[in-house]
Amino acid sequence: MKAISKLGWIAYATAAVAIVLDQATKSWIMNGLNLAAIGTMPFLGPVHLTWLENRGVSFGLFHSDANATRWALTSFSLVVAAIIAFLARRSERPLVALAFGLMIGGAVGNAVDRIRFGAVIDFIDLQTLFFPWVFNVADSALTVGVVLLLIDMVVDKPRQQGVV
Repeated sequence: MKAISKLGWIAYATAAVAIVLDQATKSWIMNGLNLAAIGTMPFLGPVHLTWLENRGVSFGLFHSDANATRWALTSFSLVVAAIIAFLARRSERPLVALAFGLMIGGAVGNAVDRIRFGAVIDFIDLQTLFFPWVFNVADSALTVGVVLLLIDMVVDKPRQQGVV
């Protein structure tokens, strides 16, 4: 097996930062603000903080209180994170390394919640901006990671075909 590339290490460092930020914000929400007792509160401008225990997947899809679902979703997240981590070790483009790191961090951050709390803790509420879902830092990392990967695919495809 070949050594981990420099960009692979950047992906892993990005994942670690995303996990730490995700868990730190959740700790603040739970212990510092005690948002579970408050429910919802204004934060900055149109951003509100709203306590939500998400037992489904993104945006609350496939919601289930069944313990088997919790562990199935946890296992799925960790398997996906492991596959992406395996791919990240040989990253050759900075945008891909950043995308992989964010995706790993987001998946692991939410898996940690499922293990610790039985649900993903969501709290960022943009409903005043007509965004109906409540989410967290891990969800944001996952989403930004996927978008960056798509951007890289669009930008790199012409390069691979010799157009750029």
